[in-house]
Amino acid sequence: MSNLRNIAIIAHVDHGKTTLVDALLRQSNTKLHKDLVGTDLIMDSNDLEKERGITIFSKNASVEWQGTKINIIDTPGHADFGGEVERVLKMADGCLLLVDAKEGPMPQTRFVLKRALELGHKVIVVINKIDRADARIDYVVNKTFDLFVELGADDEAAFFPIVYASAKNGLAGEKPELSEMKDINPIFEAILEHVPSPTGDPNKPLQMLVTTIVGDNFKGRIATCRIYNGSIKAGQDVTHINRLGEMKKARLTSLIGFAGLEKTEILEASAGDIVAIAGIADVNIGETIADPNEAVALPLLDVEEPTINMTFSVNSSPFAGKEGEFKTSRQIRERLYKELETDMALKVIDGPSGDWIVSGRGELHLAILIERLRREGYEFQVARPQVITKEVDGKTLTPFEKVFIEVPENYSGVVMQKMGERGGKLVDMTSENGVVLVEFIISTKRLFGYRSEFITDTKGTGIINTMFHEFAPDSDTNFERSRGSLVAYEDGTTTFYGLTNAQGRGTLFIGPATKVYKGQVIGQNSRGDDIKVNVVKEKQQTNMRSKGEGVAEHFNAPKPMGLEDSLEYIDDSELVEVTPQSIRIRKIDLNAKY
Repeated sequence: MSNLRNIAIIAHVDHGKTTLVDALLRQSNTKLHKDLVGTDLIMDSNDLEKERGITIFSKNASVEWQGTKINIIDTPGHADFGGEVERVLKMADGCLLLVDAKEGPMPQTRFVLKRALELGHKVIVVINKIDRADARIDYVVNKTFDLFVELGADDEAAFFPIVYASAKNGLAGEKPELSEMKDINPIFEAILEHVPSPTGDPNKPLQMLVTTIVGDNFKGRIATCRIYNGSIKAGQDVTHINRLGEMKKARLTSLIGFAGLEKTEILEASAGDIVAIAGIADVNIGETIADPNEAVALPLLDVEEPTINMTFSVNSSPFAGKEGEFKTSRQIRERLYKELETDMALKVIDGPSGDWIVSGRGELHLAILIERLRREGYEFQVARPQVITKEVDGKTLTPFEKVFIEVPENYSGVVMQKMGERGGKLVDMTSENGVVLVEFIISTKRLFGYRSEFITDTKGTGIINTMFHEFAPDSDTNFERSRGSLVAYEDGTTTFYGLTNAQGRGTLFIGPATKVYKGQVIGQNSRGDDIKVNVVKEKQQTNMRSKGEGVAEHFNAPKPMGLEDSLEYIDDSELVEVTPQSIRIRKIDLNAKY
């Protein structure tokens, strides 16, 4: 066990975590699959992760360095994936905290770091991107120290070891001098020096904690586990202890170890190691695999409860069934319940009218799930996100968020005004080099829909991050948008003539030659009420012509609405229709009169 280390990598979105893991894998001469040689980012393998530049699913990698096996676990950087973070940290004995040399520690770093300190993990701070022209290394180190103190770190944890790095160039060192750096090895040296070997006794009865589940067409459910005590052999009998404490005997059909990013069949493993097993049909995350003769359960994994929910239902629009491969109630229900096997922070219950109420940790958590389903060929519709309330001592509590905003000074006024209108409470405000940093506490339900408004108000120059704060009493109702919708008047294909006439009413979401149906939302009204517009109207032809007729007509570029834009836009009278090819906004009642 002295030749083994388990380490998790913590970082905010886009601070270079995945790039650093790639550098560690390449420079330790880890054998990579032929498909991965020459690729940019090895760990962000999922299409959604590549597009968004964020880690959604934690992954395991393993490297050998100077005779020591180092298990590296990539953690999601977003607070909405709290379920993933919780499990990952249970597998590790120490952490690399990656901080951008200009931005310093950010809100989501704080979320994962808080968990790591609570578990007593040794944290090594890596100041990354020191090659940036605008790097503020001393400022960032001081800010990181302040964060540790604020999160209640003890003296030993607060005086953390620091390694400076440029992960993109595969360089690291104990001093922030790029010219003196040769390779990434100082990070390996820091891991061996500061991260303890796993605790546990290989001679005690077997105890393993299940942290991840993946499905396999041949082997069934494969559970990734950390061995806390004892040892395990391929094909041996074990006891599976489920969440209710019930015990069942089972036999392993496969024992899998990690080498690089590859999974390989192994014969045995002992305390401290991370392995995957197959052969237990109903195993779930957070459960214990124990010795068949002396079965003792490990503590269950505790995951933060969901804060918002959405109602999913079968697509009922006039275009239903035309674009999706899986569209029936049975197919959608099966897929949603299957997701519960791998996502601890998700909850699904059957709704009262053949629909499903899906609860998650935040808007992003549910938006990623919807996006994954549509890419798999599913077609369905979702209602507006709603916050989950709790009853405590006769009081109704709703979730509140901490909002961290960074904007250029000239846009700070509009941000303060909009957050004030939504009932945001200003907690902190600092200004530095023409950039204003503000921190608010605001009710989650009043924050819905602000992100896209924020991007427009700050011309794309602002950064907004949110983090769950607490459940607290809130008498305020939802924050309703101030403008209504433009709703299609009849079925048909949009025409240039019809759209040009309608664009004076507000902002359009669609362009010419697009099929629409009666009751579909095709734009946002410039006033507060919903109105019907005829966008399929064709110009009547006559035999009269005048010079220059139609020359002055100008059609403004429509504002395309992606999935997250649509979820933020809709109100309680609207739905988002999701298919593999399209995202549409529609009225619940297609025949409503305005």
